[in-house]
Formats: sequence, structure tokens, C-alpha cells
Amino acid sequence: MKWLLTLGIVVLALMWWFGKGRGGGAARDGRPAGKPRPKQAQPMVACAHCGLHLPAADAIEGEGGRSFCSAEHRRLGPTS
Repeated sequence: MKWLLTLGIVVLALMWWFGKGRGGGAARDGRPAGKPRPKQAQPMVACAHCGLHLPAADAIEGEGGRSFCSAEHRRLGPTS
């Protein structure tokens, strides 16, 4: 009976050991394993013509430091 108990403990230890290597647990920062790290937040701006919100990195800057979502909206200018 003690051999059966020892074998069971060894099997459970091996399952735990190999399951940990496949990403079965959680990542060090508490995220579930296999989940991608979320990207950093980017500042958002509104298009001066249509009001669409978009990342500042994707915006086209116009006169007066205004941001636009496209070259066409920059050409048309801001709406009142």
C-alpha cells in the first residue's frame, strides 16, 4: 500500500512539473499564461473636422496644432 501511495505522489509531482513548463499556470505578473501583455495606452486626439478620436501617433497635424484624421479633413479645415 505504501508503494502505491509513493507512486501516486511521484505521478502527481511529475504532472505538476511538466504542466508548469507548458504554461499551465499563471505568469509572474498574475496574468494567465499564454495571454499577450497589454500594450501601453496612447494619448488620443479628436479630429478638428469630424470629431473622430484616434491615437495621436496616427493623426495628421494641421495649422495651429490641430489634429486631423486624414489629409482630406486637413484640407477641408476645422468645422465650427
